[in-house]
Amino acid sequence: MARTAVPGRLTWRVARLAETREETATARTLVFDIPGWPGHLAGQHVDVRLTADDGYSAQRSYSIAAPADGDRVELTVQGVPDGEVSAYLTEGVSLGDAVEIRGPVGGWFVWRPADMAPVLLVAGGSGVVPLMAMIRARRQAGSRTPFRLVYSMRTPADRYYAAELRRPDPGLDVTHVYTREVPEGWPRQPGRLTAADLNSGGWPAELAPDCFVCGPTGFVEAAADILLSLGHAAHKIKTERFGPSGD
Repeated sequence: MARTAVPGRLTWRVARLAETREETATARTLVFDIPGWPGHLAGQHVDVRLTADDGYSAQRSYSIAAPADGDRVELTVQGVPDGEVSAYLTEGVSLGDAVEIRGPVGGWFVWRPADMAPVLLVAGGSGVVPLMAMIRARRQAGSRTPFRLVYSMRTPADRYYAAELRRPDPGLDVTHVYTREVPEGWPRQPGRLTAADLNSGGWPAELAPDCFVCGPTGFVEAAADILLSLGHAAHKIKTERFGPSGD
């Protein structure tokens, strides 16, 4: 993802794995304890570095999946075939193991509980991760800011946070869009995100919602164009995108 570092947050810290949860067959949530963690905002990300015994190291960036909680940082990682870092995080790391993490990074694609405008979150696949941090931050703060999430993914088996997003959450409306396969009896045929999806699942442009769009580059560009065509102001649309990185 295209990101800008926050000065003073570039210290590598030892992070020890405290908890894991399986999200899908290929995605895993990891909760790390990081002594001295400075805190973070919903929407920020971190860099994760792995170093082998022979000194070889590899690092990747991952969005934070939950709001600040003391020294704990929660990531959700999608395993990538032949990936170096993601394969270790989704299949190799065990409770008590240590990695290095630095951050938080990024100060633009963030939501703060003091923000009062309605919020529209548009997620493509694993792009739901930083948006879930915003949803959880809203709940943690007891905010009454109304949220709507439009979450696009290939199949029902690809849903992250499925049980949590099914639970009633006053002020949060969730719309699922499936592009390849739909649940039995689903009213919408499988297909890519459309203007109709964002028109029905989002907010009218006249309410001037804060729009956060995250996912693969093609998805983000298409969703942002749709929002513009529906009358949303460009400065109210914040985007975070990612593409192939070898991991």
